[in-house]
Amino acid sequence: MTLPENSAPFDGYDPSAQRGPKLDEPAPLFTARTTLGTRALEDYRGQWVILFSHPADFTPVCTSEFIAFQNAMSDFESLNCSLIGLSVDSVYSHIAWLESIETKFDVKVTFPVIEDVSMAVSTAYGMIHQTSSSTATVRSVFVIDPDGVLKALTHYPLAVGRSVKELLRLLKGLQLSVKEDVAVPAEWQPGDDVLYNPPCLFNDALDNSGNKAWYYRKVANDIGEADEPKS
Repeated sequence: MTLPENSAPFDGYDPSAQRGPKLDEPAPLFTARTTLGTRALEDYRGQWVILFSHPADFTPVCTSEFIAFQNAMSDFESLNCSLIGLSVDSVYSHIAWLESIETKFDVKVTFPVIEDVSMAVSTAYGMIHQTSSSTATVRSVFVIDPDGVLKALTHYPLAVGRSVKELLRLLKGLQLSVKEDVAVPAEWQPGDDVLYNPPCLFNDALDNSGNKAWYYRKVANDIGEADEPKS
């Protein structure tokens, strides 16, 4: 595995390398060995990417997450989004774990899982905590846009699994925001009302078209599509 282009070799706990990328900055580039061969972040230019880490293979919470991610693969693909998993385990361990998931749970994982034994990618993305007693990555999610820019990140504790439905909602909200220059309010779901960005001019603020506050311009969402109702 080659080190990400914008990181130094990992030779201990370098605090400057632990912070990881910030929102609206280019995501660190990497070329890595995965369960599906060598993958580079540049391979995904033009697509959205969700890069997510797990502490170790054969762990119960992460097994449930991999099953949930795989079951939602078609939903991510319909949004032009690729999934990439990562842990510091070897590719051989990854293969054995994925084989076990397929055998025991009848779910074949089809997205690549990065081998990061050197911790190069984990360190560049700030997944290795300086005070950690092990090399296990925190359970992180990075949403990267088609231009390679980091648009969202979250970190989860070891004991609580991630919500794939929430990640899909986040991705749809980000895509809608970029496409239409709007914002999505709390508890927004696809098809719900959206918010215009607040006006910067006084006269525009006075012309609020019946909204309750000039800075809160809620409008019907006639753009985008609602989720299909569950049968």
